[in-house]
Amino acid sequence: MRLVTFQVKNPIGIFNRIGCLSSNCIIDLNSAYASYLHYERSEEDIYTLANASIPSDMVQFLHLGSTSNEASKKGKEFVERGLRRNEQLVGPKSEQITYRREDIRLLAPVPRPKSIRDFMGFEKHLETALKKRGKPIPKIWYEIPIYHKGNPNTVAGPDDPILWPSYTEKLDYELELGMYIGKKGTNISKKKATEHIAGYTIFDDISARDRQMAEMEVSMGPAKGKDFNNSNIMGPCLVTTDELHSKIKNLKMIARINGEITCEGNSGDMYWKWEDMIEYCSQDETLYPGEFFGSGTVGGGCGAELDKWVKPGDTVELEIESIGILKNRIIRNSENK
Repeated sequence: MRLVTFQVKNPIGIFNRIGCLSSNCIIDLNSAYASYLHYERSEEDIYTLANASIPSDMVQFLHLGSTSNEASKKGKEFVERGLRRNEQLVGPKSEQITYRREDIRLLAPVPRPKSIRDFMGFEKHLETALKKRGKPIPKIWYEIPIYHKGNPNTVAGPDDPILWPSYTEKLDYELELGMYIGKKGTNISKKKATEHIAGYTIFDDISARDRQMAEMEVSMGPAKGKDFNNSNIMGPCLVTTDELHSKIKNLKMIARINGEITCEGNSGDMYWKWEDMIEYCSQDETLYPGEFFGSGTVGGGCGAELDKWVKPGDTVELEIESIGILKNRIIRNSENK
């Protein structure tokens, strides 16, 4: 399933909903499940059951695990059967069930993850980056999957701009694969690690390179090199493991700037695998549903490697096979006030 968090407007306000991408629309999974319960099962108190099974917050949704997954599948199948019969689908109280993409705003699949860990999973990226600074890859990199922590408050989605910070002259994008934890666990073995994965998305780790390099001269950071509004961009959807896991080690990854391809990579080039990352991070530490892991930048997947820098007005388009396209335009902060 291709899960999304989206915003809808109605006469009383703006609301977040959880949906899934279907062939030509977005299905509101809560309304779809309520309709299934009403029309297929003749259940009473359908809205209480639907709200308990499919909340409007994706972290809560992931916490519910099989309960939310099974309810979502039933609702989705019910709606898609109706769509194939060209039925006019509405809920029991005439509520809307399906939306056109242009009528809603897509948010990041998990608008505020429980945490963000971003790894250095691709050897080629690290080798190129360090070579420019006259350094080899440290031996320790081959021994443990190293990561930095990001700020969950700075997450943005596919409809959001990339905001150019006032203090940088070198803003950069980073093409990464993202993963969400879907099951609580501590001291998780590599053998059991995939059981704790909810699904995958595209991640653009926006970086103020000049500030990042300055901060890391004192062996700290990145701090303001990566911590600013809309610096962790995710989307357009969360593709669940049942749909993607068999393909996850061979996904084409493409970056485009203003339509021009700047990088073509593959998820199979990851030196450190998700199982390694989960085992390492869960050592004497509990992982929770809704935590986010970034793969690190695929080789060639950023401007710093190519010495080719983006500028305000540019459109950054990141594509990963079987997930979709994450597209954002860069603007000066002053343009967004």
